[in-house]
Amino acid sequence: MTWAPQDTKATNMPGMPAMAEAYARWVNGQGGLAGHELRVITCNEGNTATGAATCARQAVKEGVAAVVGSYSQHGRAFMATLEAANIPYIGGYGLSDEEFTSYLSYPVNGGQVALLAGNGMQLAASCERVSLVRPDTIAGDYLHALLNSGLTHAKQREAYDFPAAEDAGEYAAVADRSRKRAGKEHGCVTAALGERTAHFFDSFRRLASDGRDVRISSVLGSVDQLLVDRTGGAAGPFEGAYVTGWYPAPGDPRWEPMRRVIQEHAFGDNRIDPADAGVQTTWIAYTTLKRVVEAIGDEEVTPGKIALTLDRGLRVDTGGLTPALRWRYEDMLGTPGFPRLVNHEVTFQVVRRGRLVAQRAGFVDVGETLLEARSS
Repeated sequence: MTWAPQDTKATNMPGMPAMAEAYARWVNGQGGLAGHELRVITCNEGNTATGAATCARQAVKEGVAAVVGSYSQHGRAFMATLEAANIPYIGGYGLSDEEFTSYLSYPVNGGQVALLAGNGMQLAASCERVSLVRPDTIAGDYLHALLNSGLTHAKQREAYDFPAAEDAGEYAAVADRSRKRAGKEHGCVTAALGERTAHFFDSFRRLASDGRDVRISSVLGSVDQLLVDRTGGAAGPFEGAYVTGWYPAPGDPRWEPMRRVIQEHAFGDNRIDPADAGVQTTWIAYTTLKRVVEAIGDEEVTPGKIALTLDRGLRVDTGGLTPALRWRYEDMLGTPGFPRLVNHEVTFQVVRRGRLVAQRAGFVDVGETLLEARSS
């Protein structure tokens, strides 16, 4: 099963279940996963705890082998149900704590904690002062400490913290304050407001005539290629922006196998955009499942066998889209609150000529930074 919110008034990720279905058409056209037919069931998580719980109960009822490449911030609502049925959760989007604590969760990225710590390291090289605009929520409260961990790890001063309503229609006041705090030269403002990030930077752009040299920044999930395109590309507010991501930039050749599958098996499905981080996460999660089923071989594929194969140290090569993934005890970072985090590497990207491209080659390891942040 793959689940994600669709047709809601908040975050929508329809490309993830659509990518799962396209992946199934592709592998079944080649004889399946090690000879096993891949049948994908999708569920609309609805961006609610009730919806997430309903999808988890459906997964149990349908007898799925795993939940793969899914999106939900409501880990408390679904993980216990999956654990009771021994169903592994492979490659969630990385939004909930449960994805990094449950013994049946196998995350493929470092979640938002890795992005914020990495964003601090990325900005430290170019910014003398940094302002962070983040949600005024309990979850948002910790983002400031994570960003600071990256800044101070690179021997840079701590960021100014600007909590903001996550459902506001405009952000003129906080945009003005954050811009002024960043200083007149070599300052940076980074925002992690999810879907409201575009609203914030629209308010921010209206202040651009005050003569300050301030660069903007964000993280994957708050800013992506779709948003850059939608807001004017090279002529829009994100030109020159720094963005910290989990994976290589959308135009990287390592995404070519995924793009080819989308082109040949999505049949013009406009829900799937290869530049979308959700679509990319689903691709990597199903790549992991494929490797697991190949390791199981001709035997019946069950939830227990999938979990056992992963727990015994199966090494998953994702074609360079992530470091090699493995979920043995010794592979886990073990940071408090996120003990099952195994991929603590991020990428530094920048918007040039309207395209998200690599700012520097390769991955940046933020594991030590996260350990410092969680122990402080």
